[in-house]
Amino acid sequence: MQLALPERARDLIDGPHTAILATPNRDGHPQSSVIFVKRSGDTVVFSTIRGRLKTRNMERDPRVSLLVLAHPGRYVEIRGRVDITDDPDKTLLGEMYERHMNGATPPPEPDAERVIVRVHPEKVYFWPPLPAAAERNAHA
Repeated sequence: MQLALPERARDLIDGPHTAILATPNRDGHPQSSVIFVKRSGDTVVFSTIRGRLKTRNMERDPRVSLLVLAHPGRYVEIRGRVDITDDPDKTLLGEMYERHMNGATPPPEPDAERVIVRVHPEKVYFWPPLPAAAERNAHA
């Protein structure tokens, strides 16, 4: 069941951050990737390339863990499932470079098949932790 992102998570994702995506490899071991993310309503989106290990992992098993780290020392972990759609115009990639790379132009990728990955939150954890009542609501 998808959760609404708490305001605290929205603020952290909307601000400057580093994001790490963990996906399960075929053998069950985690595979981690540093990625650019942005919020889209109550979901988190990112761009990647079809055929990459993380993409193959998510196509096989849509469960992910996304850690969004703000400095100094605040983070939100979002566990959920993803859906993947094609992005033939590489629109999201351009938006990510605008946001995270000070407007730099993305490198040419003439043969890359870009996709948009949307993370649907099912569990949300914070550091520093929320007070007990707020935490129960975030994990409902």
